[in-house]
Amino acid sequence: MNSLAHRRLVPEILDGLAADDPRARASRQDLFRINTLMFQAPIMASLLGKFVLQPPRNILEIGAGDGTFMLKVARRVARHWPAVELTLLDRVGLIGDGLLAQFDRLGWRAEAITGDVFDWAQCAAGRRFDAITVNLFLHHFDDAGLVRLFSLLAPKAQLLLATEPLRASWPLAAARFLWAIGATDVTRHDAIQSVRAGFRGHELSGLWLQANGKPLEERRAGPFSHIFVGAGANSGLKRASAE
Repeated sequence: MNSLAHRRLVPEILDGLAADDPRARASRQDLFRINTLMFQAPIMASLLGKFVLQPPRNILEIGAGDGTFMLKVARRVARHWPAVELTLLDRVGLIGDGLLAQFDRLGWRAEAITGDVFDWAQCAAGRRFDAITVNLFLHHFDDAGLVRLFSLLAPKAQLLLATEPLRASWPLAAARFLWAIGATDVTRHDAIQSVRAGFRGHELSGLWLQANGKPLEERRAGPFSHIFVGAGANSGLKRASAE
């Protein structure tokens, strides 16, 4: 049987390191480069442009990390989307005033929140967003965890847009050659595990349906990425044909 036929979750080393650990800092630098090589920011900006039909008032990013990914996305869309209120949520507080100021210069007002996504979602019962974005985050959860997460997020969003690792032989092979760009041992280990825990087919669509959401699109994007877009439980958006 193909070893990539089913998702396999193994704890990633970076998740167990303190935020100020030198190995963690080095791995986050690697992730910045990997996001660039995977074209994650242009893919997310393209999805936002395709599915968010009116300039959004507010956007939530979960698993925001140090905020640099969303800053790259914002630079691509801010000219057409002024005055967005952006919430950046992550369990580790890595976002400083300097990065928030860069959003200010784009005309966006960004707020960083440190906390567990499940705890935050349960406490923020009344908050709604025009879009929730997720980058390289969903693959950390098993299917039961994703249904639980989606059940909390679907009532809060018009749209959820995700860019995740593609679970396929080519991304796995590429992950094994990250030594060629000087990636650390932490990154090399975690990249392989990320691919094995990634997605293919319509796996996320099925889980979103279990949370009473409406899948709109799920497919491969580029050589390394898998994308998913779902409408929230109370959205009037209709499901698109699968690609």
